[in-house]
Amino acid sequence: MVVVGVISDTHGLLRPEAVQALSACAFIVHAGDIGSRELLDELRLLCPVHAVRGNMDRGAWSAELPPRTIVTAEGRSIMVIHDLQELEVRPEMLSLAAVVSGHTHRAHDYRRAGVLYFNPGSAGPRRTELPASVGRLYVTADRIDTETIAVGQR
Repeated sequence: MVVVGVISDTHGLLRPEAVQALSACAFIVHAGDIGSRELLDELRLLCPVHAVRGNMDRGAWSAELPPRTIVTAEGRSIMVIHDLQELEVRPEMLSLAAVVSGHTHRAHDYRRAGVLYFNPGSAGPRRTELPASVGRLYVTADRIDTETIAVGQR
């Protein structure tokens, strides 16, 4: 089994609780609205990081980030995109096992047409009544399970 850390919408804030929750992962995916190169550098101290550009990621540092990427764990393909509404293909047609997104600041986990859709919620500054959160994907050759972890109230 491979454990993948999932974080999104940090907007420049990397909470110690988020670092702790992601510290034992094989790699981390950041689904955009990162806030700064320095935040990515901090995450890279834990393990490899695959990140995509969010709609609030601006400036020269973010130009190197793709709008979407595909990572592989246990032979299963996982697309990472910031805004699920910008998904231009049907994931099942690409044999994707999962799609990880952010943008809405609301955690969700559902399956459609055999594809897992996972949003860890927002790990950054609070903009809603929801707690800050990150996630984990538990990936095996035949299944992906999820966990959403609250990492702060404010």
